[in-house]
Amino acid sequence: MATYENILVEHQGKTIVITINREDKLNALNSQTLGELSDVLDDILHDNSVRGVILTGKGEKAFVAGADIKEFLNLNVSEASELSRSGHENVMNKIANFPKPIIAAINGFALGGGLEFALACHMRIAVETAKVGLPEVSLGIIPGYGGTQRLTQLVGRGKALEMILTGDMIEAVEALKWGLINHIVATHSELLAKANAILERTYTRSSKAIAAAIEAVNTGLMDTEQGFEKEIELFGKSFGSAEMKEGVTAFLEKRKPNF
Repeated sequence: MATYENILVEHQGKTIVITINREDKLNALNSQTLGELSDVLDDILHDNSVRGVILTGKGEKAFVAGADIKEFLNLNVSEASELSRSGHENVMNKIANFPKPIIAAINGFALGGGLEFALACHMRIAVETAKVGLPEVSLGIIPGYGGTQRLTQLVGRGKALEMILTGDMIEAVEALKWGLINHIVATHSELLAKANAILERTYTRSSKAIAAAIEAVNTGLMDTEQGFEKEIELFGKSFGSAEMKEGVTAFLEKRKPNF
């Protein structure tokens, strides 16, 4: 298997553990990291020795604290739309439609693109100290990697809009109540153990039936394809606004935006 700069890939029996390895950047998803994730998913898709995948972040502070905002500042509308579309097609949709179960092991902050990364997974387990949120409106933009659609599918329109429109974070216990997270654990040491325990149960089932079940469930959600297209369009358009420029600049300058 290839080696990567921004992710760690470990083969543990029938399970592949993929760790976002940018701890000093709170495991933010830059373009290179997304490309590496796309490549490793392609590599293991037809590897019959792999039955399941765990996605997590390096360290105990962040799962993925979002996209790399520095990459946003100089994007125009068409470039932002392409960024969103590439994230959808090359990573998020690959995860969601992967024929083998993928579990997000949320070891800390899962914000913006980081939460969208987790939402694309088939299941989510979090340490109880984790916090999740979609703060994009504070940057003058909207979620662009599937958050407007997948969060709504999981928690319903009202709760999804509350999280998206306020940009507020919620704690793992609250996320569990909302149905956003499947399970929480008390400590980081329990996180991968819980994910592995669930995957081990799936390994005693038919791999073909599991792939079919994932496809069947996803097919029932396919009317949201138009929603994804609208998200891509509006994410791109938001990059043409003065509010986006102010929001991103304020974030990078560590001050409150003046909207």
